[in-house]
Amino acid sequence: MTTVYEHGTEEKVKVELDNFEHGFPEGFGPGWWGHLAYVIGICFAVFQLVIAAWNFLPSQAVRGIHVGFLLLLTFGLIANFTAKTNMQRAAGWIIGAVGFFCGLYQYIFYADLIQRDGDPTRLDLVVGTVLGILIFEGVRRMMGMALPLMCGACLLYWFFGQYLPSPLNHRGYDFDQIVTHLSYGTEGFYGVPIYVSATYIFLFILFGSFLERAGMIKLFTDVSLGLFGGTRGGPAKVAVVASGMMGTISGSGVANVVTVGQFTIPLMIKFGYRRAFAAGVEATASMGGQIMPPVMGAVAFIMAETLGVDYSVVVKAAIIPAMLYFASAFWMVHLEAGKYGLTGMKKDEIPSALKALTKGWFLVLPLAALVYMLFEGFTPLYAGSMGLALTVALILGASIVLGFSNVALRYVFWIGLALVAGSLFRNGTSVDIRYVAAIVGGLVLIAALTQGGRATLVACRDSLAESAKSALTVGMACAIVGTIIGMMTQTGVGTIFGSWVIGLGEKSLFLALIMTMLLSIVLGTGIPTIPTYIIVAALAAPALAKLGVPLIISHMFAFYYGIMADLSPPVALAALAAAPIAKENPDKIGWEAMRIALAGYVIPFIAVYSPALMLQNGDPMQATLGFYGAVVYATIKALIAIGLFGMVAIGFLFTRMTAIERIVSFIAALFLLGEFNYSDEIGFVIAIAAVIWQWRKKPAQVAVTA
Repeated sequence: MTTVYEHGTEEKVKVELDNFEHGFPEGFGPGWWGHLAYVIGICFAVFQLVIAAWNFLPSQAVRGIHVGFLLLLTFGLIANFTAKTNMQRAAGWIIGAVGFFCGLYQYIFYADLIQRDGDPTRLDLVVGTVLGILIFEGVRRMMGMALPLMCGACLLYWFFGQYLPSPLNHRGYDFDQIVTHLSYGTEGFYGVPIYVSATYIFLFILFGSFLERAGMIKLFTDVSLGLFGGTRGGPAKVAVVASGMMGTISGSGVANVVTVGQFTIPLMIKFGYRRAFAAGVEATASMGGQIMPPVMGAVAFIMAETLGVDYSVVVKAAIIPAMLYFASAFWMVHLEAGKYGLTGMKKDEIPSALKALTKGWFLVLPLAALVYMLFEGFTPLYAGSMGLALTVALILGASIVLGFSNVALRYVFWIGLALVAGSLFRNGTSVDIRYVAAIVGGLVLIAALTQGGRATLVACRDSLAESAKSALTVGMACAIVGTIIGMMTQTGVGTIFGSWVIGLGEKSLFLALIMTMLLSIVLGTGIPTIPTYIIVAALAAPALAKLGVPLIISHMFAFYYGIMADLSPPVALAALAAAPIAKENPDKIGWEAMRIALAGYVIPFIAVYSPALMLQNGDPMQATLGFYGAVVYATIKALIAIGLFGMVAIGFLFTRMTAIERIVSFIAALFLLGEFNYSDEIGFVIAIAAVIWQWRKKPAQVAVTA
């Protein structure tokens, strides 16, 4: 451990020396070094905004500059927070500057690189090699060894795989072939993940950051408290609901733990929940934010680009599974509270949900506009840009009207702003971003002339810098997984594993799904969801598709269990983020999180056998019940399976369950996942019997307890 200083202050902050996988600490570093990082963060954010609005550079150049900024700010911040002398900090910034040049190389020599494609110069090879070294080192310094080791193993196979026995061997590749493919193509460091990071991801991180700054977290927590704070085990239910709502604007599970968890974890501990369980609840609920529409995690954007579908298609497929995920977490804490007799909060401790909505309803407008534009066919880039512009307009407008003493003037201002904005949509088509920028610019000018407005502008400026800092972990992960993508595309190794999955699936699709689930969890232990999804999607998803699983469901299957991997010990990223807040061992938190998430494990399996759960055609019940009837049937079946697995995991329904009761409930749940005739019917009958049996025991159990 060491101590560093926040941006522009002398306040000491404790920081882990070797791991920033949960994000960097508050501020940007000591003295003018912190100011330097702060300014570069703003420049990074402004560059991304300009590109999102006008997109005047070639895609490859944008990716290169994006990676350059990532390396510059990563090494700069690491030096600011860990170095003990100015000389060491300067060295870190010099290394970052070299990385920035490596990324900028794509822009400077863009035309030349296209012309000599496949015939690199010595300088090309040097720059490409240095780029790879810096990406690996940057990820190691930020996230630890797990991901660099995995990508390093892929790199070793790429270089020396020709010496392995068949069928694992490949034809062999020279050094220049590998470096060119990795550092200058669109299937390496600058592949689809970095493209998504350089466009959609950064924009939506900024969108969430501005909404948080506007007070969205308080709105979510107040509404959650008002609705569920007084119910059985209320504080834990508040954590689940608040994290679910937070997931609508933030696709980062770890960020959700840090933001929402600061409030919910101490609240749960205060009301009797064990520290490990309280942190596990928040970790489980927060990780679900990655699958919660409309602002899903980075994986959703990568999935859309990989499959060549609109982002709205991925959102559509995720709607019901996301709701079921949070329903499963809600159910688990409900059972836990019943098992240990945990009550809710007192009425005088609970804010009014209606008053919270009345006061902050306008904060929902940007989110509603975003959802509308996504489902109306606008690109995520355009929808995100407009949603961000609307958020900024609301923040600035609110600060401006506070300076009006006359209520009438406030109404005139809002009506005038609405009319101006509405006039842009008079044709019902997309709006030229220049007009939107002009409105925001006008609001900035007005805000600069008022005292409250100036403070708001400073907060907006801080949001730009903080968003750049928040994007580093995701961006660097997207860069390094290019090693895996490049290796697989050039060597074709994915087909080997795919054939194994297909061979197993020909005997039993259920076993193939189990194998894919275990692969996701094992590979994802200790690494972010993005690389886990990319690996499993490349290896197993095509094979599952060949076995008859709809392609988007096979990818969502890999995505879902990649999320579960971040809850799985020994290196559960979400648990590690929650540990300092709960003051509990992260391994204990990880095991509790896995137990809480257990009920949700059934959701992807049911989606495979009942595609209607992800609003896809081809459901076996569709011919009998129609499409929406099949959707309802699949949802009800999933809810019952979730209920059964929850009973098994917690050991409680109306009373504490015996071992035999848990085994019977587990068998009923397995039948609902079955792939043979009448498996659903058998599962329903056993489930009803188990519930009735528990209900009959309730009076006797209550009497004994009393």
